[in-house]
Amino acid sequence: MISVSPYHRQSRVPMSLFNQQLPTQRANYEPLTPVSFLRRAALIRPNQLAVVHGTRQYTYQQFWQRSQALGAALAKRGVNAGDCVAILAANTPEMLEAHNGVPLIGAILNSLNIRLDADAITFMLEHGKAKVLITDTQFSATVKDAVARMKNPITVIDIDDAMAPGGECIGEMNYEQLLLEGVSVLNDATQTDWLEQTFSAVTDEWQAISLLYTSGTTGNPKGCVYHHRGAYLNAIGNMTTMGVNHNSRYLWTLPMFHCDGWTFTWAVTAAMGTHVCLRSVDPAAIFNLIEEHDVTHMCGAPIVLNMLANAPKDVQKRATHPIEIATGGAAPPSAVIEAMEAIGFNVTHLYGLTETYGPATVCVPQPDWPELALEERSARMARQGVHYLTLDGACVMNADTMEPVPQDGYTLGELMIRGNTVMKGYLSNPSATDEAFSGGWFHTGDLGVQHPDGYIEVKDRAKDIIISGGENISTLEVEETLYRHPAVLEAAVVAKPDEQWGETPCAFVDIKPGHSLTESDVIAHVRSALAHYKAPKQVIFGPLPKTSTGKIQKFLLREKAKEH
Repeated sequence: MISVSPYHRQSRVPMSLFNQQLPTQRANYEPLTPVSFLRRAALIRPNQLAVVHGTRQYTYQQFWQRSQALGAALAKRGVNAGDCVAILAANTPEMLEAHNGVPLIGAILNSLNIRLDADAITFMLEHGKAKVLITDTQFSATVKDAVARMKNPITVIDIDDAMAPGGECIGEMNYEQLLLEGVSVLNDATQTDWLEQTFSAVTDEWQAISLLYTSGTTGNPKGCVYHHRGAYLNAIGNMTTMGVNHNSRYLWTLPMFHCDGWTFTWAVTAAMGTHVCLRSVDPAAIFNLIEEHDVTHMCGAPIVLNMLANAPKDVQKRATHPIEIATGGAAPPSAVIEAMEAIGFNVTHLYGLTETYGPATVCVPQPDWPELALEERSARMARQGVHYLTLDGACVMNADTMEPVPQDGYTLGELMIRGNTVMKGYLSNPSATDEAFSGGWFHTGDLGVQHPDGYIEVKDRAKDIIISGGENISTLEVEETLYRHPAVLEAAVVAKPDEQWGETPCAFVDIKPGHSLTESDVIAHVRSALAHYKAPKQVIFGPLPKTSTGKIQKFLLREKAKEH
């Protein structure tokens, strides 16, 4: 068992003469919270452009006022510190305001994946005990179905965005009406004491700030609980790593529901840059916004890079400078990196999980890399790299002995992470939390190697999780669905490399005697039960290879998938 340094133990500060006589007090200690970034930005640069969404534009003073109004309105409606407020929305100003207004009153923000079906949304709302759901009208059909299935009542507030492609209002009021309630409270002089108490609800930086769900690798998804300290630090880490500053214009090509936008929801505000909102990922829209706003920074899964790199030449508009773009998940192919550089992008490869607030490691380029041949340089850039400035450490370890593996670039181990930007734990799931934190490290479940220079490279994923277009897909979930088909005898799902999506599910199916089944039948069956992106893109029929004990040999299936 690896030894744990003193500051990781329960009793963190030894009692001594210095500590006895010099306790913390308000003058020298304030809990870290990312909400302080917006308060500071509104004070220092009140008239700077903070948020752009089509014709809607807000300064930092307006951004702060709207966020305060949201918090005040929710509190007046009975949302207390420790309560959960869910939001299902595209990348709009309302999402940014929720990331400040909800934690401002000590409540917990639960950002939901807009691609989920009604069953998954119902589970998350009930598991997180959300009191309020703020929802975009674009997703009203799914939300209406989800809310109808809930056992407990929930207040629904509609985001009626003029740029939404459709949908209907299904809640008791719209978002702007809710803000007007908050403005009324803020302007009521008799509410001063109540407001001060409400807006001072964060008394401990270990308090929960948000709830984000994993993709459910086995059964129901797990809810990762973030704390204010981790969100604050990871935002600072992002700002430092990507060089975001007050001149930066950040285009929201990354979903804000993904790990709270990898905490860039707060990082851009900390830097007092400009948030440029984007409802959906469309190459033409992206390049238009790049040109219109002279975008400096972006993030996205490798599929986003691939879409941009392969967009028609007449669509590929340029900024006046190279654009910094961070990508995560499966490493982008070297050809994509080269193509992105050719159209004015600098690619930074990050690695992280929902449990680590998004980015936890970064492939920091070394001075000699520009001199390497493209293939070798791209291979270095594709590594997961070294731990973030704001993280304590990342290491490839033997999961049984909890000792680091040799840094030889060959010996496999499990990637472990430790530090302040690791989640509090899984909501209402102590056994999973204990397992994840066994030995004083967070077990990522990803297998990799560590090179002589200390850089980490992930080689395989434990539990066969597929990362497709930035979304995690559980092979077990898809297999369970396949087995429900009356014609399926056996089934297995593995990742198949894909130039566009990074990876896609490939299903291997053995059919029962006397039955017939086509590839389209299998795909349609999965799509009828799961979100469409989880359905296999290819189906291969025939007996499945097994070990002597009857276990399906997935490593052989992965090789076979590559050949087809």
